[in-house]
Parts: sequence; C-alpha cells; structure tokens
Amino acid sequence: MRKFATLGVSVCFLMAFGPVRAWGQAGSQYWPTWRGPARTGVSAQANPPTIWSESENIKWKVKLTGDGSNSSPVIWENKIFFETAVETDVKGTPAAPASGNSKGGRSPGGSPPSNVYKFNLVCLDRNSGGVLWEKTVREELPHEGHHGDHGFASFSPVTDGKLVWAYFGSRGLHCFDVDGNLKWSKDLGKMNTVMSFGEGGSLAVAGDAAIVVMDHEGDSAIYAVNKTTGELIWKKDRDEPTSWATPLPLEVNGKIQVVTSATNLIRSYDLETGELIWQCAGQTRNVIPSPVAGFGMVYCASGYQGSSLQAIELGRKGDLSGTDAVKWHVKEATPYVPCPLLYGDKLYVCSGNQAIISCYNAKTGEPYFVKEKLADISGIYSSGAGAAGRVYFAGRNGVTYVLKHSEKLEVLAVNKLDDKFECSPAFVGNELYLKGKENLYCIAGN
Repeated sequence: MRKFATLGVSVCFLMAFGPVRAWGQAGSQYWPTWRGPARTGVSAQANPPTIWSESENIKWKVKLTGDGSNSSPVIWENKIFFETAVETDVKGTPAAPASGNSKGGRSPGGSPPSNVYKFNLVCLDRNSGGVLWEKTVREELPHEGHHGDHGFASFSPVTDGKLVWAYFGSRGLHCFDVDGNLKWSKDLGKMNTVMSFGEGGSLAVAGDAAIVVMDHEGDSAIYAVNKTTGELIWKKDRDEPTSWATPLPLEVNGKIQVVTSATNLIRSYDLETGELIWQCAGQTRNVIPSPVAGFGMVYCASGYQGSSLQAIELGRKGDLSGTDAVKWHVKEATPYVPCPLLYGDKLYVCSGNQAIISCYNAKTGEPYFVKEKLADISGIYSSGAGAAGRVYFAGRNGVTYVLKHSEKLEVLAVNKLDDKFECSPAFVGNELYLKGKENLYCIAGN
C-alpha cells in the first residue's frame, strides 16, 4: 500500500468540530494555493489595509504581460507565482471547432486562434514586483478558443515553498522548484470545453499527489500524479460535462479524501486509491465554484440555470442524494463564478455574477442576511476573501468593498483602482494583492 506523506512541510488545519480537517499548508502566514492556506478564502494571520486608491497605500504596481488576468497569485516568503499565456507573432493554421461546439462555423466561446502562444509560469519579487524568472512550459497553437471574459491561462498554481506545481489544462501539468528549475512535466491530453468556453479549473496538492480534474465534452477524468516525480498514481473516469471547480482535499477520520463538485454529481475520492467514497446530486450546470469545508461538512455551490448551495455531512459513504447527509440546502441567489467564502461560522456567497451578497450560518444554514447589494460594483467574478475581521469583495469594474465580518452587512470602505479585477484577493502579513486585467497591485498601510 502506498503511504501518503504530507505536502512538503504541510500540516492539517482544523476546520471543523470532530474528525474532519481541511488539508492545508504550513506557513499559514503565506498564500500558498488557490483560496488561501486552508482553501476557505481566509487568512487567520494577515492584517491587510482597509483603505486604498491609485494614490494611497500602493506599495507597488506592476504592468502585466500576456493573458493571465484570471490566474490568481499564490505567495510564499518573497515570491509571487502565477500563470500566463503570451501571444507570439508566429502564425499557425487554426483548428476546426470541436463537433457540437460551433454554430455557423464559429464557436460561441471564441474561435480557435491563429497565433502561437507561450504558456508561462511567472515568479515575481514580493518586495518590489520585479520579475525573478519566467519559464515557458509549452509553446503551441491552442486547439480551441475561450470565452471573452477569460483567457488561455486561467489556472492558479500551488506551492509549498520548495516546489511549484502549475497546471495548464491541455498544455499539461508541470513542476518547478521555487528558483525556476523544471523538475518534471506531464501531458494529460487535450480538452474540448462546452461551446469552447475554455479551461480554468486549478489543481490541488495533498499527500504525495497533485490532483487534477479534467471535466469536458470528451472523456472526463480525475488524475492523481506523484507530486515529486510526475508519475501517474491513479486515474478515474468521470461521467461529467465541462466543469471548472478546483478539487478540495480533506482529512476525514484520519484519511485524506478529495471532493469534486460538478453538474451530475458531487463526488469524494480516496486520495490513496482513487476509489469513490460517496456521491451526491444537486448542483446546476456549468459548475465553477470550488467547495469549502468546515464544521464536519463540505459546502458546494453553483448558479447557472438554477441555484444550489448544499451543506453535506462528511464521514458518510455511498449515494447521499436526498438523504439526511444533506444538512441544509439553499436554492436561491447562489454563485455562478465566485467561490463561497467560509469565515468562522459564516458562509458568504454572491448571487450569480452579481455583487449581491448573502451570508448564512455555516452550521445551520440559517441566514444572517440575504441578497444585500454592493451598489458600486458592476459584476463580480473574483471570490470573496477574509482577514482581520474584514471581508473583501473585488469587482470587475475596479471597485473593492471592505465589509465588517458580522451578522449584518456593514460597509467599512469602498475603494476604486484603475483596473478590472477577476482574480481573487490574496493576503500576506499587512499586504493585500489584487491582480487585475492590466496590473498587479501590492497594497500596504492603513
């Protein structure tokens, strides 16, 4: 039997009462993975600014190159990592749209490009924003287009302070050390997304494994790859159409399982063997929000052509659909793109892609407040984040609301920058990082 070690210097952060823990990483003062140290969107140690503008509390601002505006940054010590796709002048022959993904010869999600792209992992100096290194993992002509609201590099990497894992979907899974030396690369095949909307579900790393979900219009599957060598540990086929949710590793009763949220079923796999532990129906189409966990439950949300926010009790087995394992279920005003934010006993969600916020008691599902509008935000893709008793929601028009973490909606500040934000905020120490369409901001000072 394969023994699964910790992720580098990782530990488990207690996220629930009882024998359930979210699989997080040590050095919780950093932001090592999508959605932060415990994958809830919260930093327990940071104290970021409340107020800023283009002329106030900006430590540095750097211009971004390439198409990586949806790759949220991860941070360890003095290094910031994110992914990007850089269009070159090299021309190629565009691929024909995948069968069933086009209308009249054009894909609703965007036609296949005619220019070759470089798919890069970028490392910046946290102190200055300067480029420490940038490595090209692939240089190729993408075989399909993408939705106009994102690009070819909408994935976020993962780091443990020694290694960095970067998943680029159809462009493979890659591992570098933090100095930019390639350790291994693995090709997992090409994806064909619904209506050529594009790829973007990030990877997770736990135990000995880097975990990737490839749900698309072809042969969907989940992979566990040895994080050190790149060798395949296991692969399990999935009966799922395209989804974009990042898998969530959890320790339940002393063993790690991996929860995936998708259109047909929420599923949980044994990390060591890949065997299915439980499944549960109840989400909508086009699942994008990633699960979060706490209080002995995992929370899964979606909001396309319907609304669903389910709290599912962990520690169960089998088909949980329609059983008392679903502790509570909300069927209105749930998110399409943004992930839920779990902060203490409060679970915050957006309505669709609008800055209309609801907050529920994570234990009981009782509402603290429902459908409160953040009037100055026009559209929201970024997921909320929490630190120092405050909640941050960044909008697509450059406006960020800072709310008090409380049982009612209380606005502390409304801040505007000259950019558009679709990446989620990241916190380290007294600094807030906001990555926009054009710039990456380091915001410090109050």
